Amino acid sequence: MAATPIDPSQQACQVMGDSEDDWLAVKPKEPLPSQCCGSGCKPCIYDIYQKELEQWEEAKTKKDGSLLTRKQQQSSNSELTPETFTAFIISSVDQLTEDTYQYKFELPGSSSLGLSLGQHIVLRGLVNGLEVQRAYTPITPVNTEGYFEVLIKCYEDGLMSQYIKSWKEGDSVFWRGPFGGFPYTANQYGELLMLASGTGLAPMLPILQHVTENEDDETFVTLVGCFKNFENIYMKSLLQEQSRFWNVRAFYVLSQECSLENLPWSFQENTHIGRINENLIKGMVNTCRRQPFVLICGSVTFSEDMKRCLKAVGLKEDLYFIF
Repeated sequence: MAATPIDPSQQACQVMGDSEDDWLAVKPKEPLPSQCCGSGCKPCIYDIYQKELEQWEEAKTKKDGSLLTRKQQQSSNSELTPETFTAFIISSVDQLTEDTYQYKFELPGSSSLGLSLGQHIVLRGLVNGLEVQRAYTPITPVNTEGYFEVLIKCYEDGLMSQYIKSWKEGDSVFWRGPFGGFPYTANQYGELLMLASGTGLAPMLPILQHVTENEDDETFVTLVGCFKNFENIYMKSLLQEQSRFWNVRAFYVLSQECSLENLPWSFQENTHIGRINENLIKGMVNTCRRQPFVLICGSVTFSEDMKRCLKAVGLKEDLYFIF
């Protein structure tokens, strides 16, 4: 005789007892500081914890274990959500520089992540039993189907980097999101001036391609990428390809390069040796073909420096956006 399936809510009721220990065993655990990516996600992992805690308190007060089944479980499908982590399989790993990698993740069929421009997703890693979360922005156009890619720089002493360095093709990696975003519509601005340092290039790429893929978008784009040297310029082929569009310019600022003569001729004319500074930004703003709206992405120090320079050249806060 076949067994009668047990309803999940009834099963929860059977598992839960009246003792304090039973309820404490299923009480949500407060996140560790390492579990917050620090990017201002909504909902933050602390928001999710608070929601789950309130749910647990309600169930405990009513002595009704079935209320706990409302908690969303970790998903293994392709539906990305801000609250729960979803597993995605790595389909390829490309090393771009000595410490930076481009990872490609599979999406089922012709599905897409469904991100808006500038949105990021949060990665969960486990290092020596410690859960760590960090935010990354996919570099693929927002309408890409069947896969998405991320650009990640690994740091020698970084906790998340230890986890990422172990990745190989076929591994499952957990993400949640999307969060943030840069609200943009075609021809909203006369010109976009993009100031990016290192992997801060990531959110700029989908926006840049969104402009060039739309024949009706006549926005000018000036991209300024700051890197240590020529070898550290990410996505060179893509950037050169985008620069061929009539409304796109790309400039490079290389802080540790010795001479322009060491660069390919196609990069020499639009590259500056040294560090980006107020005079250089002033020159970029002055050569913009229309009133620029500035996008900034990089380290905290880089963003603060760019804010200071923009203020010095007369741009108000409502004329720039920081990722």
